[in-house]
Amino acid sequence: MDDYDVIVVGGGPGGSTVAGLTAAEGHRVLLVDKDVFPRYQIGESLLPATIHGICALLGVREEIERAGFVRKGGGTFKWGTSAEPWTFSFAASERMAGPTSYAYQVERSRFDLVLLDGARRLGAEVRQGHRALGTIREGDRITGVRYADDTGRERLATARFVVDASGHGSRLHHDVGGAREYSPHFRNLALFGYFEGGHRMPAPHAGNILCVSFADGWFWYIPLSDTLTSVGAVVKQESATRVQGDPDVAYASLIDDCPLIAEFLRDAHRATEPPYDRLRVRKDYSYDRTVLWCPGMVLVGDAACFIDPVFSSGVHLATYSALLAARSINTTLAGLGEESRCFTEFEARYRREFSLFRDFLLTFYELDTGEDDYFRQARRLISSHGAADEAFADLVGGVSSQDFSRGMFGNVLAEGVQLQLRGLLGGAAGDEPPMFPGGLVPTADGRRWRVPDA
Repeated sequence: MDDYDVIVVGGGPGGSTVAGLTAAEGHRVLLVDKDVFPRYQIGESLLPATIHGICALLGVREEIERAGFVRKGGGTFKWGTSAEPWTFSFAASERMAGPTSYAYQVERSRFDLVLLDGARRLGAEVRQGHRALGTIREGDRITGVRYADDTGRERLATARFVVDASGHGSRLHHDVGGAREYSPHFRNLALFGYFEGGHRMPAPHAGNILCVSFADGWFWYIPLSDTLTSVGAVVKQESATRVQGDPDVAYASLIDDCPLIAEFLRDAHRATEPPYDRLRVRKDYSYDRTVLWCPGMVLVGDAACFIDPVFSSGVHLATYSALLAARSINTTLAGLGEESRCFTEFEARYRREFSLFRDFLLTFYELDTGEDDYFRQARRLISSHGAADEAFADLVGGVSSQDFSRGMFGNVLAEGVQLQLRGLLGGAAGDEPPMFPGGLVPTADGRRWRVPDA
């Protein structure tokens, strides 16, 4: 039996984030993943908070910048009652203006490997091809993990904390107690594949994600390179029979029913090189959990919650929840805060961010409204008094939590923008205020919680 401070199950962005940020504090961290990286994963469109916040904390932001991923300045929508496509820009938000007003469209096999290697460099022990089987419990506390190693042998490892970052197919999430509750509003099926030679929007929007609604749901259209495009149909539950039977026939039929996507793919052909040579189906059923942690164990990313992907929130919510979990673990292990108080802060902030996307999506799926209505709804949800398009950019850009201020951005921004952010978010006048009455605030380096000054 091996003994650790932290065991992380899952090596995706959430798992790599929490493993890296706890290992960086000097804790002994084990990360296990059933796959061997690089491996395929969906969720290819990112938000600025991940690139300029989480990746900076993990020390991989410059590596991401050099990777040659397609730069994403915002999103373009043919949605609702608007006859023509409309675009939002991250630069509309003062919080993301300047050199940080972009994200990337990424091949997840490459992006996830960068984050996993970053966690390893920070000190985490990474074991690939190791499959979690269950947890170890002593009384009301989770104290470790049972897993099969890369030879199939069952092994045990103990830890002060276990983090389940193993995604929607988690085998462990039940162990914190409570139940997974599925949304009655977002019960969709996604059928997706890849094309070579698809059309690109004109500059400066060529790298944007394009989302197009049609009678049975909506399409994503994500440029992953100059030639490769991820194309997915998200089909409403009442139209689920359309994706049954031959997937190639169903996929072609759905594309034909969405004229703008069909036009963009007119001169394109399906990709033939693995892993992009096959169609995939996934249930995009949104869900939440009644319990997100228990003594000794916490859930992050899709192991905890999942929301419809129209605003590319998956990697953001995974890495943001991992950051909150890492702060809670680091503070508790350092003896600087009580476990229950730290994880109460984790849960309150995570649920707030998740609920912002969920509540806005309820309005966004009302297709009888238009662009201006969506902007106004975003402003109401985040209690903004600024311009409506700025509130929309804040919400879908992942910075509405106000949790990506001085400690998160550090020195990665140009000085002018850094001062602007500090002025807007409280960094220049002192530490940021708590998000909730009686709540905690992050330390300057972003890795722990502390009690705010009186």
